[in-house]
Amino acid sequence: MPGKEEQVLIARSRAGNDRAFRRLFDQHQAAVFRFAYRMTGAVDAAEDITQECFLRLIEQARFDYTRGPPRQYLYGIARNLARQRWQTLGRQSSYDDDPDGNAPSFAASLPDAITAAELSEIVQAALALLPPLQREAIMLFELEELSLEETAAVVGADTGTVKSRLHRARERLRRILAEYRTPAQRGV
Repeated sequence: MPGKEEQVLIARSRAGNDRAFRRLFDQHQAAVFRFAYRMTGAVDAAEDITQECFLRLIEQARFDYTRGPPRQYLYGIARNLARQRWQTLGRQSSYDDDPDGNAPSFAASLPDAITAAELSEIVQAALALLPPLQREAIMLFELEELSLEETAAVVGADTGTVKSRLHRARERLRRILAEYRTPAQRGV
């Protein structure tokens, strides 16, 4: 359950206290933005999603302290808003798997300038190639360091489903990034 301080901040924010809202925003904004950016790949979309997350936290009475901390709730809102954007842009064809079961060619999907970029950019680009449900599972569990249970609560699935998505995402990332592994890492 979230700390008493966060509960007070949310209550005061809902009552119109700007300082309380600012503290709450400062505590969670970076994490929510980072997650939204990784889900959308666009700064402007991530900014819009982050703003909307905090508005919904304050304006809507759906947040329930007994179901988890505010950050978990904010991740859930961000996830839903990102999915709405995918649907609007016509990217809803497959959230969890590629229709043909093949990972896209990493080198073929990146411009030459990116293939020479540093490792973090290469990994970010590889993450962007994952189906959305696998991408969000990896980001929440590995990058945002949520537990399996917290990740499951955010995405609205059971822990077994999250484990499966994590496994498939890791396998797909191994295939996508294989060309960047040294011969020793490949077992050659």
